[in-house]
Amino acid sequence: MTVLGSDASVLDGRRLWTGIAAGLAAGALWGMVFVVPRMTPGLSSVDLTAGRFVSFGAVAALAMLLTWRSHTWPSWRQAGTALGMSLLGATGYYLLLAQAVVYAGSEVPTLIIGTIPIWVMLLGKPLGLKWAALVPGLVLTAAGLALMMQASLSGVATQPLEGHDFWWGVVLAVAAMLSWTAFAIINAAWLKRHPEVSATEWANWIGIATAVGAFFLWLVAGSGSKELMALDNKALIATVCIATGLGSAWAASILWNIASQRLSVSLCGQLIVSETLFALLYSFVWDGLWPGTLQWLAAVLFTLGILASIRAHR
Repeated sequence: MTVLGSDASVLDGRRLWTGIAAGLAAGALWGMVFVVPRMTPGLSSVDLTAGRFVSFGAVAALAMLLTWRSHTWPSWRQAGTALGMSLLGATGYYLLLAQAVVYAGSEVPTLIIGTIPIWVMLLGKPLGLKWAALVPGLVLTAAGLALMMQASLSGVATQPLEGHDFWWGVVLAVAAMLSWTAFAIINAAWLKRHPEVSATEWANWIGIATAVGAFFLWLVAGSGSKELMALDNKALIATVCIATGLGSAWAASILWNIASQRLSVSLCGQLIVSETLFALLYSFVWDGLWPGTLQWLAAVLFTLGILASIRAHR
């Protein structure tokens, strides 16, 4: 009995740390989308979103074709669910986020999106976990967000001509936050109800649905073909769309599904903080700036919050 119990404990530990590693890796890949709009000047948020997610769908379709003999194929109902999830967690979310970055820069939308862990932790707490166990992680995360917000907003008052655009960007970032919060909770619940569907298969289904939605979005609101072909940085745009479609969409989706299958919703929510950390890192690297004291302190608090949450869920 002792040996069996020990083996079960080892398996549970491996499952926990595999899920944590997958969640952190997904956060690292997602963090790149905060600087992508600044890497592709002249490209609208609709065009950027469509390019990224059509690439996502193309990679997913290729993966399904290469494994068509063993791949599980969705029912019509499951396909409809995948389409709805693609709007909440992909096309709709990233369109809102990309537009928010255009209006408000990358730092403030990063911070607003950074509150997703708090909402997911609160709404996804396991029944057997006491609220007191979540308090350290929540407090550390909230304190880190407060410090980052103070640091990022310190220069807003000196730019009155951009004030209206800035607050419109804030509104769009809040809408993106609500969209992805709903996605995180519903996605985790669906995966746990359907253990017969693998993390990769679910990512592929959502990828196909996302590509369909992104293509129609581009037809309705995107730039014309002639306008896109007239851009000087076409090669860069194509490279960015393919890279983010493969990495920040397809691979990140698989990794996040793995985390959602192995961890509680509340712990998954805490791991989303890693997206904020990586996004801030990428933003500072892109701008060639060194983080200030408040930003360093916030990063430490974010990291401590993740560690506190992991401890609470062990």
